Amino acid sequence: MDKFATLEPTRLYHQAQPTPRSLFSRKPDTTILVPTIGRLPIDLHLLLLTHLPIPAIPSYSRASRATARLAADDRIWEQKWRALAIDSFNLAHVLDQLEANKRGAEKRATIPVEDEFGDFAQGNVGHLHNVVSPRTTFKAKYQRAHSLLKPFTAALDNPPHIILASLHSSSSSSTLLSQSRFLHLLSLFLSPQIQPLSAWQSLRSSLRSAIDRFDASLLAAFDLADSKNDEKAMREAAEASWEVDHNNAGDNWEMGKVWAEKREIFYEQGQWNPLDNVTHTGILDFDAMDDFMAHIFAAIREHGSRAVRVFPPSSQVLLAFADRVANEVVGEYITPLLTRAREISNEAYLQATAASFSQAWEMVDVLLEVAAQRTDSMVERTKAEDVIYRMFEINMDEYLDEEVESLKQAFEKIIRTWSKSNNHPASSPTTPAIPNSTRFLGSHNPALVKRNLLASFTDVLLLPVTIVPRTVGAAVGAALTTGGTAAAQGIAMLNPQRWGGGVQVGRGYSRKLGKEEDGVDTLFESGEDVEDEFVNGVQEKDPSSLTSSSQTTLEAPSITTSTTPLKRNQLELLLSLDIALELIHADRESLKRAETFAGYPGHYGHRVHDTIEEIFILLLEVLDKRHVSPGFGQATDRMTTYKPAEHEETTSVAPLLQFFELVHIGDTIQSMVQVYFDKELAPHIDRTDFLNGVVREKKRFENALDDSVAAGLNAGTEVLMNQVEHIIQTLTPARAYYPPEDAPLDLGPTHGCTEAIKCLEMHCKLLKGSTNKEVLEVFYQEVGIRLIGILHKHIKRQIISLSGGFQVIADLNTYYVFIASLKVPQITSDFSHLKMLGHVYVVEDARDLAQIVRDVTRYGGAYRPEDIYEFIQRRSDWKKIEKTVDKTMYNLSFKEDCVVC
Repeated sequence: MDKFATLEPTRLYHQAQPTPRSLFSRKPDTTILVPTIGRLPIDLHLLLLTHLPIPAIPSYSRASRATARLAADDRIWEQKWRALAIDSFNLAHVLDQLEANKRGAEKRATIPVEDEFGDFAQGNVGHLHNVVSPRTTFKAKYQRAHSLLKPFTAALDNPPHIILASLHSSSSSSTLLSQSRFLHLLSLFLSPQIQPLSAWQSLRSSLRSAIDRFDASLLAAFDLADSKNDEKAMREAAEASWEVDHNNAGDNWEMGKVWAEKREIFYEQGQWNPLDNVTHTGILDFDAMDDFMAHIFAAIREHGSRAVRVFPPSSQVLLAFADRVANEVVGEYITPLLTRAREISNEAYLQATAASFSQAWEMVDVLLEVAAQRTDSMVERTKAEDVIYRMFEINMDEYLDEEVESLKQAFEKIIRTWSKSNNHPASSPTTPAIPNSTRFLGSHNPALVKRNLLASFTDVLLLPVTIVPRTVGAAVGAALTTGGTAAAQGIAMLNPQRWGGGVQVGRGYSRKLGKEEDGVDTLFESGEDVEDEFVNGVQEKDPSSLTSSSQTTLEAPSITTSTTPLKRNQLELLLSLDIALELIHADRESLKRAETFAGYPGHYGHRVHDTIEEIFILLLEVLDKRHVSPGFGQATDRMTTYKPAEHEETTSVAPLLQFFELVHIGDTIQSMVQVYFDKELAPHIDRTDFLNGVVREKKRFENALDDSVAAGLNAGTEVLMNQVEHIIQTLTPARAYYPPEDAPLDLGPTHGCTEAIKCLEMHCKLLKGSTNKEVLEVFYQEVGIRLIGILHKHIKRQIISLSGGFQVIADLNTYYVFIASLKVPQITSDFSHLKMLGHVYVVEDARDLAQIVRDVTRYGGAYRPEDIYEFIQRRSDWKKIEKTVDKTMYNLSFKEDCVVC
C-alpha cells in the first residue's frame, strides 16, 4: 500500500444546525445580551474588584481600557468606604482633625513668597475641590481617608512600647477619647474588608498589640479613679476604652467586667440563709426574703446608679451587672429555698416557686428606676425583664410539670372525699324526701337566688390572690386588705347546704350564714324585693353596699361539717355547688400561680400559655366526667325505679322535683364556669378561635351537660307522665262520663283532670329558668305528646253517654288551655284537634255522627276515620247506632251484605 487514507474525526452525535430566522418571522428574538469584558460579565468583574486589596486594583485596571473604566466605578469604592464605618461610629471629625493637622504642617513647611498670585499660591487645590464639589463620590471620600491614614502605618513598624507614643504624637490627639477614636479608625482602616496595604496583616497585628496596651493603661486609670470616687476620670477612661474596644459585647467588655467583679454584693452570700424562709413547723414565711431582696435593691440602686453615670449607654453595663446579680446572688439564694420547699410538700414547692419569681421580679422596676437617671440609658423594659426571665429559666420545666400534676392530685382528693361521703349505707328507696331539702325550688324566686349567688361568686373571683406567703402575725392587716375574710364569707355564700333546712353533705366551705329565724337559716334578707343591675350576667354593686351586706348577712365564720348519709331519693344531692366551688378554687390557685409567669418570652412563654390552658381544661374534665355527668346519670337511673302506685296520689313527683333541683344546680355550675372563664381565662386566649383547646373543651362540657339534662328529662318525663296517668286513673270517678240521667249537668273539669293539670303545671313551672329554651321546648313537646297518648287510652277505657260527652269536652278544653299556655305551636295544634274529638260524644243523630267521622278535614289530618271509629265505640248507645253509622260510613250492613254472616 503506497498511501494511507486520511482519517477524519467521527461525529458522536448529530449537531443541529441553527435555522436562519426569516425576516418575516413573527416570533421575536428573546436572546438577552449581557455586557461582558472578555468572557466574563461586568457584574462578575465588579464582584471581584470589591474583594481585591487596594494595591491590586491599579494592576487590574491596567489590563485594558475597559477594566480601567471599571476600576473607577463608584460601586467598588462605596464598599471600601462603608467598611471604614465613618458614619456608623461618628468618626468623620477624626479625619477632619487629621486633615487640619496635615494642612498646618504643610503651611509651616512652606516659605512665604510674595508674588502676583497672592493667596492662591498656598491653596490646597484638592481640598478646595472636595469642598465645592456638588456631589462627592465614594472614591473621593475613600481616597481622602486613605491618604490621611496611610502615613501613620509607618509607626507600626516600631517596637511595641514605642508605637503608641509615636501614633499619638503624629496624630496630635490630646485627650484619651480622641486617642481611642483615632486607634479605632486606624483599626478599621487595616481591616480584611479593605486591605489597604500589602503588609496590612502584620501592621494590624502590631496595632492590636498597641491597642491592648492602651486599653490596659485605661483600665489602670479607671481603677485609680474608682478608688478615689472620681467619676469624671472614671467616665473619661470608660468612654475611651469602650470606643477602642467597641467590637466586644457589653457583658464581655473587660472594663465593665472588672468593675462589676469588685462589687461587694457578690461576696456576701454567707450573710443570708435562704432556709430562714421556712419556719420550724414547715410553713413558708418570706419575711427573710423580703430583707434579702431589699438589700439587693439597695445594691442595684447604689452601684447601678454609678454605672449609669460612668459607663457609655451602649455598653449596657447596668444590665450586665444586674444579670450577674440575678444569676450569682438571687438565683443562688432561690435554689436551696425551692429544694427545701420540695422536701416539705408539692404545694409548698409550687407556692415557693411563684413567690420567689414574684419577689425577684421587683428587680425590673428597680432597674428601670436606676436607668431613668439618664435619658439616653438605652435600657428598655423588655431587656430588664429578660434579666429575670433568664435567671429563672432553670426552674421552669420542673415547675410547669409539677403544677399540672399537683392540680390533678388536688382534684382527685376533692372528688374522692365527695364520693366517700356519698357512699354511706343508703336508706330505703321509699323513704319520703325531706320537705325542706330543696334549695332553688324552695325559694320564691329561683332566678333571683341564682343571680345573687353568681354575683357573690364573681365578687370572690375579683378578690386578689396573695402569691407571697407571710407570717400570720405580720399578715393580719394584709389579709384584710387583700380580702381574706371577704373571700371566706363570699365562698360561704355559695354553700348550698345553707339555703334551707336540708341535710348537709360533704365537706367544703360550709359556714353558718346570717341569722336564724324560726329555725331556718336565711341567706338573702331582702328576698324578692332585692333588685340588682346586671351587665353580661355580672352583678354591679356599690362597694359600700357590698361591705355592709357582708357585715349584715355573713357572720360566724366557724366551719361546720356534716357526714350525713345521702338518701337514695334525694337526687338533688347528687350534685354539689360546694364541690364545684372547691374544684374552681383549687383550679384558680393553680392558675394564679401560672399567671405569674405569663409574660415569659420564647419557648417557656409557649409552655406557660399551654399550661394555663391545660389547667382550665382539667377543671372542665373533672367537673364533667367525675361530678356532673355521673350525678345526672345516677339521678336518671334512680328516677326510672319510681312507681306511682307505691305512693299516695299527689301532684308532686318527688324524684322529678329533686331532678329539677339538680338541673338548677347543674345550670348554676355551668354559669359559675362561664363567669370563671370570662374573668380568668378570656384574657389569655382568643375566645373566637373555635380550634382553641379551651374553647373546644368548654363547648364539649356544655354539650355534655345539655345531654345529661336531656337524658334525665327524658326519664323524668316518663316518671311525670306515669304519675299523671296514675292521677287520672285514680281520681277520675268511675261514672264521670256516664252519669245518672237525673244527675245535674256539671260543665267543669273532673277532679282527675284538675289534679293532673296541677301536677303538670307545677313541674313545668319549676323547670322554667333552669335550662335553655330549646331543651325546655323539647320537654314541653314530649309532655304534650305523651299526654295525648294518656288521654286516648283514658277515653277508650270509658263508657260515655250523651251528657257525659259534655264532661269529656270540659276535660279536653281544660287540657287544651294548659297546653296552649306552654306556647309550643305543634302540640297546641294537636290538642286543638283532640278538643274537636270530644264532639263525637254529644251528637245524637247517627247519620250526622257518621258524616263527622268521615270528614277527615275536620281534624286537620290528625285522625283517620278508623281512628275516630274506635273512639265512638265508647259511646253508651253504640249498640243502637252501630248499624246506622256503619251503613252511612261504608254504605253496607255487615249482617245483610256479608256472605259469611
